[in-house]
Amino acid sequence: MAEIASAPPLAAGEPHLRRDVSVWGSFMWGFADVGADIYAALGIVIAATMGAAPLAFAAAGLVYIMIGLAYTELASAYPLAGGGQYFVGRGLGDMAGFIAGSALLLDYTIDIALFATFSAGYMNFFFPAVRDFKMDLGPLHGINPLWAGETFLLIGLLTWLNVRGVRESSLLNEVIGVFSLVVEAGLIVIGLIFAWRPELLVDQWVHQFPTLTQFMYGSSLAIISYVGLESISQAAQETRRPATIIPRTSIGLIGSVFLFAVFFSVTGLGVLPWQVYAQHVGDSVALFGSRLPFVGPVAGPLAAILGAVVLLISSNTGVMGASRLVYSMSQLKLLTPWFRDVHPRYRTPARAILVFSGIGLLEAMLAFLTPSAVDALANMYAFGATLGYTLVFIALIALRFRDPYSPRPYRVPLNVRWRRAGQAVHVPIIGFLGLVGVLITLIEVVLTHAVGRVAGPSWVILCLVYYVAYRRRHGFPVWRSVAHHWEDQQRAILRDAEEFDLLEQYEFALAQRDRQLARGQARA
Repeated sequence: MAEIASAPPLAAGEPHLRRDVSVWGSFMWGFADVGADIYAALGIVIAATMGAAPLAFAAAGLVYIMIGLAYTELASAYPLAGGGQYFVGRGLGDMAGFIAGSALLLDYTIDIALFATFSAGYMNFFFPAVRDFKMDLGPLHGINPLWAGETFLLIGLLTWLNVRGVRESSLLNEVIGVFSLVVEAGLIVIGLIFAWRPELLVDQWVHQFPTLTQFMYGSSLAIISYVGLESISQAAQETRRPATIIPRTSIGLIGSVFLFAVFFSVTGLGVLPWQVYAQHVGDSVALFGSRLPFVGPVAGPLAAILGAVVLLISSNTGVMGASRLVYSMSQLKLLTPWFRDVHPRYRTPARAILVFSGIGLLEAMLAFLTPSAVDALANMYAFGATLGYTLVFIALIALRFRDPYSPRPYRVPLNVRWRRAGQAVHVPIIGFLGLVGVLITLIEVVLTHAVGRVAGPSWVILCLVYYVAYRRRHGFPVWRSVAHHWEDQQRAILRDAEEFDLLEQYEFALAQRDRQLARGQARA
């Protein structure tokens, strides 16, 4: 017998995710990715874009700033687990929401694999024999089973930690966050003051500029340096007073992301030639620290330790994000309700954590069978991120028209006021600019990423096959949306978040709309 085609979340008596994430915890969920991303992206992007690396980071950063502003508005207006997938589903319908969810889920599982791999790599800064160990396995050459084994153990540890609960995971981010901020800022300041040579930076810019294809490839990879806000939106349902906390932490995170990425690239290319970084892609920040005067013998190992730790945190953020995304999708009847259940003791979506951490483990295993595990994972990540962000921008614009009644504690700047059917709509100019920017990045990915343009769409198609089978099996419409009762859901979301002022504003806006409709019907 088919289920009733409706999907009300936060129903009475249904287990909810607990709200344990504070201001600092919310910021550190994002910085866990941001602080780690430069460790992963610096060497990869410099190797691809050579003397133009600062330009590549800046170009990707400008697009990311617009993405960040869009996420800040949407996450504070709809503080529910699901992030970009929920926003797209609410604005564009179930099918688009599922496609966005599958793209973002690809990124989260790759986060788990990619950053756990890098974390183990930075650990091996102290164990070069493990790092350099190679063996042949049948037709496969240059396999490193020791490094792979370290990665698998780290993923297993993080899976256990997240099953225990977000309190423990958030605490891990918060304890290390301050240390990470201070050390990374210290490396940049010391490098600029004591080791930076502007003539070296200019020489590489003038004489070692990449080709257009190389720059497109590298600038699209630079998006790896700009993650974090999706993690904040995924934790929105577990954040205290999200309408107040999310805008504050998100805006701060946007600034820190951009500054760290650009300044690391500018400083790094003024200290060492790009070729040196290209030879040390796996530990480029540790290499940079080791070449600093006065502090090099300490800074190099310290950067390696810090890199291993913050990369592990970022992998942990991937576990959290994937599980919360799947939790939200199951609530909206995009995935089986089996994923919706939470652990009776820890109140966490343990089933989703176990399944999708396992997928991340499988991705890491397959990546280690390729000549470059890091390159294969980064290619797939870039596709998933750009596809998901494209749909989020479209949803931002659509929701301004379809849901002008929900209070928006933060609204992206540069809006044009337009009256439509008697209702004032604020058309977001940044939404359109960001959509163009991320579409350009998506085109770059398709044109230049050999692995991403095959594996990424294949993942989405495979997920769509599951979606069609699941919806047909349960009697839900495949090409249309089930009835979601968005207004009742928004009331429940604001009530659960204890945002009672916003709830009052929402009720007032709906009452005004109903009065206008009644007057229109009376005239007719």
